[in-house]
Amino acid sequence: MPGPYSGRMTGSPRRVLVVEDERTIAESVAVRLRADGFAVELAYDGPSAVARAATYRPDLVVLDVMLPGYDGLEVCRRLQSERAVPVLMLTARGDETDLLVGLAVGADDYLTKPFSMRELTARVHALLRRADRVSTKDLDAIVVGDLEINRLERRVRRNGVEAHLTPTEFDLLVHLASRPRAVLPRERLLADVWGWADASGTRTVDSHIKALRRKLGADLIRTVHGVGYALDGRA
Repeated sequence: MPGPYSGRMTGSPRRVLVVEDERTIAESVAVRLRADGFAVELAYDGPSAVARAATYRPDLVVLDVMLPGYDGLEVCRRLQSERAVPVLMLTARGDETDLLVGLAVGADDYLTKPFSMRELTARVHALLRRADRVSTKDLDAIVVGDLEINRLERRVRRNGVEAHLTPTEFDLLVHLASRPRAVLPRERLLADVWGWADASGTRTVDSHIKALRRKLGADLIRTVHGVGYALDGRA
């Protein structure tokens, strides 16, 4: 399983890769992020984004859906197959299906164009805070039936087989596994895992649950219709 997203040295600026074919937008995002203390690299198409990510090893990727070469969904798939990294997806589309597909292939959050730079930087900071959240108590392993979670190494095994999870998928799984058999409402999961106060994003939770079931088994997480989800303690 690929290692954790971050390869930076302690104290060095966080690295962000901005992938956007509209150069005016890309440069505006870069200027704002640099003003917030980030180190920023740019890529303007799919192939160069994947190649740049391999050498730059960003702590976070801001990724447009519509790109030449291959689109942002394919870029996201390739990035997450190599190394788990938080992805903030940008889209000009209003089709909810496109957004859900983006979340399913490993994006952690999304913004629809046009967006404010203040909101973008707030989302970037929130994603990085969530990825960094490893307290002393988080260093212990969680074992629920045949599911093993190593919080320190951010590794997951079921029946001894490792599964590659995105940062948000891992955080969601830990949240559920920390309370086995407890039914957690979608709104609570949005607040606790994503930090969202707006309950309109519950489809985001559904998409990530679907991804966890695909990677770890459909029987692991139980749906309580009209309420939310629970990790089955007998798994």
